[in-house]
Amino acid sequence: MPASKIALDFLDFCEKQTSAQIIEDRFVSTLQALGYEYVACASHVDPLRPRPGGVSVLNYPVPWVQHYSEADFARIDPVFLAARIMSLPFNWVDCLAKMRLSREQKRVLDEGALYGLSKGLTIPLRSPDVIPASCSLIAGSDGVDPLAMAHILMIVIYGHGAMHRRLNPDALADPVVLAPRERECLTLAGCGKSDWVIGEVLGVSWRTAHNAIERAKKRYGVSSRVQAVVRAVFDGQIMVDDLTG
Repeated sequence: MPASKIALDFLDFCEKQTSAQIIEDRFVSTLQALGYEYVACASHVDPLRPRPGGVSVLNYPVPWVQHYSEADFARIDPVFLAARIMSLPFNWVDCLAKMRLSREQKRVLDEGALYGLSKGLTIPLRSPDVIPASCSLIAGSDGVDPLAMAHILMIVIYGHGAMHRRLNPDALADPVVLAPRERECLTLAGCGKSDWVIGEVLGVSWRTAHNAIERAKKRYGVSSRVQAVVRAVFDGQIMVDDLTG
């Protein structure tokens, strides 16, 4: 099944659920279907002592999780540190190699690798109504299609937000209202259209389309188009069916 169909099916599934646990199970199985063996989507805390209302999705090997907790690795985890600094997804190999890590931080990576936790991808998760978190993904032996990355980001960002909202039903966020042009352009961007194509479809210049999307990103306080699309779907300003075009 194409990654785009897998992602849209997941978004549609989440919209119909009221249980964070049900979404969590589908979240993990969806990412595994795309080639990821291990998933860790959680707040930057001890995995065995999650914060109330925080998302904690983890299928890492149990012995490693226990050791990680006992050694208090969450306090020095270099992946958490990088996720606080970076605004965009990063590969561990590329990003962590550029950081000046302490002996203890290198130990976290070396010992995790013994359990098959290496060469990961981490997606920082930031939102005004969500405590600092990230999602780390470790590919299985067959690897992951690099062309599926936009859809993987959509699944992670939407899935984390959906679980957070189910766990915190009384949490309120200031509503964001997109202008009609911003909504049109963002919807087409969510369908994978470029600024030039969006301009052609709507009869405007590519720059007008680009600027409309940038304004939408700014309204949501996010750094990527995928994040803006996901937030707009959350708010009901874009329907999942609109993204099938």
